[in-house]
Amino acid sequence: MAKKTRLTKVATSIGAAVGRADRTAHKMAKAGALAKKELDALAKDVAALKRRLEKATGHLRHALK
Repeated sequence: MAKKTRLTKVATSIGAAVGRADRTAHKMAKAGALAKKELDALAKDVAALKRRLEKATGHLRHALK
């Protein structure tokens, strides 16, 4: 079995570090996409609540006339 050269050992460690960084980047991208979906859902809910509030305010103003 041939000995591994220093260059081969360094290349292996660099490749492993790049793999770890890539895996972490994919995890962060996935988490970011999930957070974006949740934020969009919250924005929809807030818009619906705003419409309900405007409608209720109109009804209340009409009732108080």
